Amino acid sequence: MVETAVPATGAVPADLAAQLAAAKAEAAANLDRFLRASADLENFRRRTVREKDELRTVATGRVLEDVFPVLDTLGFAIAAARQPNADLKSLVGGVDLVLAQLKSALANHGFKEVNPVGQPFDPHQHEAISHQPSGEVPEEHVLTAVRTAYLLNGRLLRPASVVVSSGPEKK
Repeated sequence: MVETAVPATGAVPADLAAQLAAAKAEAAANLDRFLRASADLENFRRRTVREKDELRTVATGRVLEDVFPVLDTLGFAIAAARQPNADLKSLVGGVDLVLAQLKSALANHGFKEVNPVGQPFDPHQHEAISHQPSGEVPEEHVLTAVRTAYLLNGRLLRPASVVVSSGPEKK
């Protein structure tokens, strides 16, 4: 860097004053660009959060629209059960149909029920609550499911609570 001597009178050479003015203008332009970029980033962040909330609302709305008929049918079943001459067998059949309707509505949105009976025990998919001897089910395979597992688009929502076979009873 070449140093320029400043006169003792305190006067600044013209080219140095021009450089200072250019540097100040460049600094002001950089600050303006920075502030605009910061504002754009904040606007993008807010818009992304808003769009994410809107997507969640729309997706939830679609699921609920498919559940409405199930709610209607369940209401009809309750009204039929309150009749003085209600037949228990037909009510149970109706509730079974409502359950099937609900499972179908949820399946349309990627919800899946998993029955692990007979499958090898997998601690990532199953929660063992006990072991029980069994001659029919191989050792370390699921003997019975106490609570069903549920998946949503292949992702485990709830593991199955299972009883695991300890193999044939040892005498």
